[in-house]
Amino acid sequence: MKSAIPVQPAASSGASSLAADVRAVGRRWSRWQPVEVVFWVAALAVCFIQTDNFLLLNEMAILGLFAVSLDLILGYTGIVSLGHAAFFGLGAYTAALLAKHFNMDPVLGLVISCALSAFVGLVTSVLVMRGSDLTRLMVTLGVASILHELANKMSWLTGGADGMTGVPEVPLFGHIEFDIFGRVAYSYSIVTLFVLFILARAIVKSPFGMSLQVIRQNPLRAAAMGVPVNLRRTSVYTLSAAYAGVAGALLAQTTGFASLDVLGFDRSADVLLMVMIGGAGYLYGGIIGAVVFKFMQNWVADITPQYWEFWIGLLLVVIVIVGHERLVRPWTWFRRGGGKA
Repeated sequence: MKSAIPVQPAASSGASSLAADVRAVGRRWSRWQPVEVVFWVAALAVCFIQTDNFLLLNEMAILGLFAVSLDLILGYTGIVSLGHAAFFGLGAYTAALLAKHFNMDPVLGLVISCALSAFVGLVTSVLVMRGSDLTRLMVTLGVASILHELANKMSWLTGGADGMTGVPEVPLFGHIEFDIFGRVAYSYSIVTLFVLFILARAIVKSPFGMSLQVIRQNPLRAAAMGVPVNLRRTSVYTLSAAYAGVAGALLAQTTGFASLDVLGFDRSADVLLMVMIGGAGYLYGGIIGAVVFKFMQNWVADITPQYWEFWIGLLLVVIVIVGHERLVRPWTWFRRGGGKA
């Protein structure tokens, strides 16, 4: 019995040392890199320069936030969704209705759209968490289809197939008017993206975020380690829905229009392409994918208007073959053993 006494401090010391090591790794992992700082400084600095592309940049920022929302579930928990536009469209219609009927401040409308989308995400997560990956895929698609059909049939509220017109662009905080060039719209969208990105980054680089990656790699092992798998998946799915709702609300508020397109399957497929192009499991991947996607949709389409989708398909094939890490180093594509530069 005496020999057992010194063992406890040793075990406690070992556990404390391990915990300290994990915290140290977490701090290093979550530290901001110089390239990140440069990226956000450049994105925010665009608000103060003169350009004719604010409307396009605004759409890129909105789609970037939408892609980040999908990456939260796809890249960090492995949940594939073919109906993520359900929350995007819900946020868009909510913001449009609040602006049209209550002339509500955009920021308050953004908060309400976020809360409603999060609530619907929480409710539908009960269905998404059940079954296999294929079942989840069909459930997400079914939820989006239901909301799409509801918006189509409730034409007295949503405008149906014609869309909701006459949505006023309410001034921010009652004073800042949206201009026709899109400078205020882009500033509003990029600041919102920046704030929500900081929150998402803090979450995925926290112990909670680390547990999500364990769940993605091996749910059974995560459960055996004591991680509440379904609870963690439900939490991040709800957060993802909230982010998508904010993105949809931004689109409606900055364009003054909402239509069935925001709930369509094409919208879900497009954001999935963006995450695939930029890379899943890496929050910047969604933003990069959105920028590349809109670049190809606009500038490449000007060169080959009938075949721009071919170039997106070709890009996806190249990404699958060579991978994201080697995509920017074409001289390594045909080397054996990974092709180190």
